[in-house]
Amino acid sequence: MEKNLNTENKQISEKSLTSHVSDRASNPIAPAKMPAETKKPVRKKTTKKEPVITPPVTADTGIVARLNNFNLSKSNNKLYAGYLNNSLSNVHKPVDYTDVLVSLNMSLQGKKTLHELFNVVHTIFTEKLNCNFTAFGLFHDKSKCINLKLTNKMGSTYSSKIFLSDEENPVVKSFKNSSAVTLDNNKFLNIPYMQDSPTIILPLVSIDNSVGVMILGKDSRDCNTGMLSFMSNYIAMFVHNVDLLERTNKFANTDTLTSLYNHRGFQEVLARELQIAEKTETELSIIMFDINNISKINRELGHAKGDEVIKLLAEKVKQNMRSNDKAGRYGGDEIAIILPNTNTADAKYLAEYITYTLSCCFVDDVGPIKVSVGISTYPVCSKNQEKLLILTEQAMYVSQAKGYKEGMSAIISSSDFDFWDDAALNSFAEVIAKRHSQLGINFEDELVHKFNNEKIVSQNHLMELANSLAGAIDAKDPYTKGHSTSVSRYSEALARAINLPEDEVQRITLGALLHDVGKIGIPENVLKKPGKLEDDEWEIMKQHPVIGAEKVLMPNEALRDLIPIVKYHHEHIDGSGYPEKLKGEDIPLAARIVAVADTYHALISDRPYRKGLGIEKACEILQDGAGKFWDRDLVRHFISIAPSLSTII
Repeated sequence: MEKNLNTENKQISEKSLTSHVSDRASNPIAPAKMPAETKKPVRKKTTKKEPVITPPVTADTGIVARLNNFNLSKSNNKLYAGYLNNSLSNVHKPVDYTDVLVSLNMSLQGKKTLHELFNVVHTIFTEKLNCNFTAFGLFHDKSKCINLKLTNKMGSTYSSKIFLSDEENPVVKSFKNSSAVTLDNNKFLNIPYMQDSPTIILPLVSIDNSVGVMILGKDSRDCNTGMLSFMSNYIAMFVHNVDLLERTNKFANTDTLTSLYNHRGFQEVLARELQIAEKTETELSIIMFDINNISKINRELGHAKGDEVIKLLAEKVKQNMRSNDKAGRYGGDEIAIILPNTNTADAKYLAEYITYTLSCCFVDDVGPIKVSVGISTYPVCSKNQEKLLILTEQAMYVSQAKGYKEGMSAIISSSDFDFWDDAALNSFAEVIAKRHSQLGINFEDELVHKFNNEKIVSQNHLMELANSLAGAIDAKDPYTKGHSTSVSRYSEALARAINLPEDEVQRITLGALLHDVGKIGIPENVLKKPGKLEDDEWEIMKQHPVIGAEKVLMPNEALRDLIPIVKYHHEHIDGSGYPEKLKGEDIPLAARIVAVADTYHALISDRPYRKGLGIEKACEILQDGAGKFWDRDLVRHFISIAPSLSTII
């Protein structure tokens, strides 16, 4: 009984299906049941091959509804819709090759990658050339094969390799002969379930050189081989240009000697990694290695030997850094590593291991490679990229100054030392002097910034910082080295000679130490000019007392009481001085004391245009100017103590 019911249901379903399809094909708005006399012509219409897919109106249950839903989903589905509509409607549509060329040219505007190229070509060729599939194969020189990627009309992709040794393969023949090959099938591709179709293989030729092949699944009777060859060469030129651009970018950011990033590439990578570190709130460390005695190696053994040493350092860095670390040749003999998500302690561990491996390597005529190592860490040391690199270099130079302990490099982090330590300060000056032109960073400005942001804990601490600052500024002019320290000592002696209170003596001593601090704002071509200054140059030089008072001392509350000393130490008793032409006792006493000491040291010091004067001659000049340029009473006291001051330099 159950069997009979199933048979009966099947017959009813088939009858309903036939009736519904026939009815809907004849009249979209017809009811489900039609008069008997209309059924025959309706059935005759349904024998046409071209399918008619329309949404159901009446039946919404059973197999009829499921069939209609299936047809509807196919028409709305991207894969089925494209295949059914395009393949059936365009198969006999004539090809307008001019339209194809224009579309290809317009669509490739602004495209820069091969992925973009192949997507554009596939879309245009399937839509406008009625291609069943497109495939592109680019030649890989090292493996001697063509890497082929095929995409059919429904978007499915297949990849394969075709080796040039397979000389019977039509793809290889087309590539080697730089000629088009037409075939009646695509069986040579060996792709399972691939719809068979006529195929044309076109070589991608650029500047008389095959770079690959383009394969089209297309009816060969509808092919203009000449136009297709023209388009394939157009595509080949695009491929060639992309390759050249990639090589150019690679060479632009790669050091040829070490195969590491060059300075430019290193900076670009560091910028990206710092952005990631900021976003993820993680630390990032930089290790910088500098080869010791590289100049001596180049000079005595030749640059080829120096290059050998640099390459060895680069190889050891590449062998021992982690997979996510990046290394570059930062300078002539400096190799730097970027270590994402790494703190100072872990960076030191890696640096120690690399220096150990270097100590085990011997280079003929050189011996083991010795390096200085500096480290800085984001954001602990700095959040600014340039300052982070400056601190790394500074630490590296401090490492160089510290030398070796038990045969190993002194690995220094920028957080390990006091900025005002002599070695650190000299290292900082060396870094800034070397990089001033490329960074636009002024050493003295950075120094003053550090000075004014330093937390002063005692008078002795303040004196130490002032000594460091004055010494660094004096270093700008090799002919006045030690000038500030000497003027400070002379001023202290003169202040004691006239029995000033101890706190005033200390103030004058400190003010004299910083009396020329305003020279940070004077251009070096003026400051170091060996001959007489021109009028406009002299006007520039005369600005240094004001610069020192307003730019250096004013921002620092602990130093503001020194402003009168620094600002007025070039005023004259008769009002002929600068910057405000003060007279007599309008000039603060401390400034008058420093003026005498300053002049005396200038007289006894060597200058580019003359030798330093003797004590007697210097005192004679002071005496002649007493009452006009300098305080008469102060000159008298100073002359009495001058012989006891060991001042000859």
